[in-house]
Amino acid sequence: MTTDPWGRVDDDGTVYVRTSEGERVVGSWQAGAPEEALAFFRRKYDALVTEIDLLEKRLSTTDLAASSALASVEKLRGNVREASAVGDLDALTRRLDELAERIEQRRVEQKQEQERAREEARGVKERIAAEAERVAEETTHWKSGGERMRQLVDEWKAAPRTDRSTEQALWKRMSAARNTFSKRRKAYFANLDQQREQVRQEKERIVVEAESLADSTDWGPTSGRYRDLMQQWKASGRADRSSEEQLWSRFKAAQDQFFQARNAAFAERDAELRENAEAKEKLLTQAREELPAITDPREARARLRSFQEAWEEIGPVPRNSRDKIEGAFRKLEDSVRKAEDHEWQRTNPEARARAEATVSQLRDSIAQLESRLHTARENGDGSKVSEIEETIATQRSWLDEAERALSEMS
Repeated sequence: MTTDPWGRVDDDGTVYVRTSEGERVVGSWQAGAPEEALAFFRRKYDALVTEIDLLEKRLSTTDLAASSALASVEKLRGNVREASAVGDLDALTRRLDELAERIEQRRVEQKQEQERAREEARGVKERIAAEAERVAEETTHWKSGGERMRQLVDEWKAAPRTDRSTEQALWKRMSAARNTFSKRRKAYFANLDQQREQVRQEKERIVVEAESLADSTDWGPTSGRYRDLMQQWKASGRADRSSEEQLWSRFKAAQDQFFQARNAAFAERDAELRENAEAKEKLLTQAREELPAITDPREARARLRSFQEAWEEIGPVPRNSRDKIEGAFRKLEDSVRKAEDHEWQRTNPEARARAEATVSQLRDSIAQLESRLHTARENGDGSKVSEIEETIATQRSWLDEAERALSEMS
């Protein structure tokens, strides 16, 4: 007889499993060694373990409905109870009991969640119905109001359902709001013919003025006037459809004629300005080569002046390259100005006198400190010696800087 902790194979090939209720027959084995029989029935046990593992995973990682999960547990419980397998079947039963408890908790949670969802749905549809009533009673912008009303209907359809009686009551309010909106809009458009005639007359006036400006070459003011006319067109409202299309066709034709002529003139001017940009680029390159090589600031200023005159004579450049080209030339001008300032500072008699006075004062001060240092050393005053030495070191560093500055003015 061959055994393992959870089962055995009798001498006649009968296979048993051990459970808390005792042994029971799970099959017989005549095809080979008893160890093969136990291995075969252990694999069946492993298959049950895998099924339970999968159910646990589904319960942990998905929103599996509690009713479906409980049905799966009961099915597995029956499979374990009648299993032709060798293994700890009691442990599997305990796992299924624990799963059933978890699923029951999930069932309670899902029921609570459903209640919350219905309450949230009621709130959403209450808001939709209230806004539909507001649109129906207050709006005078019929196009945007109609679009908003359609959006509200779409939002209603997309929203989750609440309980039936609440759903019906809220939908009744929604339908009444839509009907109110439709009646008000129909009443408005019933009186719109007279207004549309007034709009047609206003747009006729706009078109006549637009056509009178089509041949203008006063580009700036005329462009502004066309913008004003477009604003007037938009603000005047809509005429009847056929008049609207005809008048718009005339207005656009006049606009296109003017702006096409303006664009052609601007294109010609831009071509000239691009030539100016090329000329200034060449002049800038020449100035960058010559000016840094001139060491005399006055000579550099004179040469810069000739570059400036040539620069102005070339004229304007396209707007898209203006900042880059003009900025580069300004940097050259700044470099020449800084060189002049430096030279003036270097040769300024007042500045030199101040520098010489600073050097003289520091030298005198250091001489006095050295005399005091000699006295302190003779008196054996160590703390005084350290203090004076530190002061002398500081003033010597100041003197070095002052002498360098004076040397640069020579």
